[in-house]
This record gives sequence, C-alpha cells and structure tokens, in this order.
Amino acid sequence: MARLLIGLSLGYFLVMLDTTIVTVALPAMSPSLSEQQWISNGYTLTFAAFLLTAGAWSDRFGARRVFFTGLAAFAVLSGLSALAFSAAMVIALRVLLGVAGALLVPSSLSLIATAYPVPAARAKAMGVWAALSGTGLVAGPLLGGVLTQAFGWRAIFLVNVPAALIALALSAAAPATPPKPGRTDVTGQVSAIVALSTLTYALVEGRPWVLALSAVAAAVFVAAQRRPDAMFPPRLLSRGLLAGAIVNFGLSGVLFVLSLYFQETRGYSPSSTGLAFLPLTIPTAFNPIFTGRLVARIGPRVPAVSGFALMASGTFLQAFSSSAVLSVIALALLGFGVSLAIPSLLTAVVGSAPRELAGIAGGALNASRQTGAVIGVAALGAVLNATTPTTALATAGVVLCAGAAIVAWEPQKAAANRAPRS
Repeated sequence: MARLLIGLSLGYFLVMLDTTIVTVALPAMSPSLSEQQWISNGYTLTFAAFLLTAGAWSDRFGARRVFFTGLAAFAVLSGLSALAFSAAMVIALRVLLGVAGALLVPSSLSLIATAYPVPAARAKAMGVWAALSGTGLVAGPLLGGVLTQAFGWRAIFLVNVPAALIALALSAAAPATPPKPGRTDVTGQVSAIVALSTLTYALVEGRPWVLALSAVAAAVFVAAQRRPDAMFPPRLLSRGLLAGAIVNFGLSGVLFVLSLYFQETRGYSPSSTGLAFLPLTIPTAFNPIFTGRLVARIGPRVPAVSGFALMASGTFLQAFSSSAVLSVIALALLGFGVSLAIPSLLTAVVGSAPRELAGIAGGALNASRQTGAVIGVAALGAVLNATTPTTALATAGVVLCAGAAIVAWEPQKAAANRAPRS
C-alpha cells in the first residue's frame, strides 16, 4: 500500500513541479514579459481547464487507466519540451503538458479514495500525498534554479522523464476502478476551456473586451451543468472550491512576482533565487503529514483557516520588509500556510463527495486551484508591470485574507468536518 501511495504521489509531484520549476528559468527562456507569462500560464491554463474533464473521464473510464495514460504522455511531452527551439514551441508543448498533467490529479485522488475507504486513514493518506506532491510545487524554483544555471533551461524538462517512469513502476499495483457508464459532456468541457482561456488572455494581454466572451462561455458552462448527465453535478459546489482558487492565486502569484524581483531587482542568479525560496520549500516536506493527522482528529476547518492566516502574514511581511532575515521568516510562514491549507481543503471537498464522484470532486478542487494560479500569475503580473512588487504582494495578501474568511464561514458536512479516529 505504501508503494502505491508513493507512486501516486510521485505522479502528482511531477505535475506540481512543472507548475513552478519554470519560474526561475523564465528570464533564460525569453526576455519578453508576455512570453514569460504564457510559458508559465500555457501549462497552468490547460491543466486547469481539463481537470473537470479528466475527473469525469476518471470516473467513466476507470482511474487506473487514466492515471497511466497521463503519466506516459507526461514523460513523452517533457522529453519533447527539452528539444524545443523557440519560445512559441515551448508554449505549445507546455499547453499539451497541462492536458497530460490534468489526467493525473483526479485519477490519483480517486485511486486513494478506493485504496483507503476508512475516512481517518484516507485523511492521513492524503496528507502523505499532499506532502510528496506539494513539495514539487514549492521545490520547483530551487530545483529549476540549480538545473538552469548548471545545465541550461532544457534540463528542467528532462528531469521529468525518469521520474515518470519510476512513478509508473511504483503504481503498477493500483486497484482497478469500475468504469461509470455515461456520455461525454462536450458542451461543458468546451465552454469551460473557452471561459478560462479567454479570461487568461484578457488578463495577460490587457484586452478587457475579451472578458465578455469569457463571461458568455462561463454562463454556457453553468447552464450545461443543470442537465442530469452533466460532468459536474451542482451538489459538488462549495466555498471550498473558491478557497482552493485563492490558495493558488496567492502561492503562484507570489512565486512569480518574487522570482522576477529577486533576479531583476536584486540581481540574484537562477540558483541563488532557488535557494532564496528554500524556507518556503522545507515546511512542505513534512507539514502536510502532520496536517493530515490533525484533520483526521479535528476536521479541516481550523487547519485551513490557520493556513490562510499564515500565508497572508508571510505575504504582507515580504511585501513591506527588505530585510533578508524577515524575508526568510516570511517565506517560511508562506510554506507552513500552504501545507496546512491544501491538505485540509482536499480532505473537506473529496471527503464530502460520494465515492463514485471522488474523481470529479478532486478534479473540481484542483481545477479551481489551477484557475486561481492562472489568474494569480496574470493579475499580479499586470499589477507588477503597472506598479511595484510591494503593491503586487500586498494585493495577494488581501486576497488571502478573504480566503481565510471564506473557509471560516464554510458550512461543512459532518463526515467532512470530523473523520472518525482510526
């Protein structure tokens, strides 16, 4: 069982690693701020847009099959990305990598829900899953900086190939999940993709008129989900999904702003920038395991609120201080906050969903998270371009405070609020 959990976690580790590993390599990949945003967001955009679809496919075709397909595609596309000869080609391959990554997340959550049917055991397993995979999210800048300075930016993609093969071997014993009959919700899938892609384009390129198209597509998606056979049942809606978007808005947006600030203002090298993020990385290596045990005992609300509060505190401290010591403390607060909030939200959202909808519930949460990441990079990038890093970081801090308020007032089902002790 432990072998399987490590394999599933390693698959998601790769997905999260690719979200941030490019961050410190962006100046080496392109001098254009717009291209840098699209290299970062091209992956996150399709990852977010296809997560609901991937969750529906996981439930319909079987989580094991979808997980293995995603891993194989991720390895191949990573190898091709290392061979890219232009920024446009990197962006195109990152777009495809996002689709492959989307296949891995809800399917791994569904497999964990199947392998750990007892709520308390599931909460602990998700803590381990979040610890291993969440490390990828914040270890990306450190690893990316070291690899970029030592071997060039292409190495950040090559590292995915052997890791994906190891994940395939470790998860070979994944339990087969019975497929769920039904049809593909084409209207819902297409409208979700159009809504998110046009929203991102409007923010990155400064085209507010495109927001009207995004709003129309979002309305079509909402209308399509009212059908009985929709891919996203309305009963899965919760404030937890909005909170998930805010977590990644803060984390991805802050990483983007600080990476550019450290290199372009403070003159850090890529590897020095990666090392500067180390205080953020370390807590994610162990704290999610503690969070999983805490959630199993007291429920997800208190750890989630605490996580948002720590993230906001660290972001404000980073915004208004130029001291190196305070910067270390600020990034550590952000790391502890992330590793409290994300496992808590995962347990709350997935644990409150029917088991047969675990895949789509996990996909919905991660879709909201990655949507938040896309908006965070685009919006804070726009604020950074128009003002200063202090203003951009302060904006992120305000949004994270709103996340704490949303989680604090979220009504939760008893099953999600307090899992039985094992």
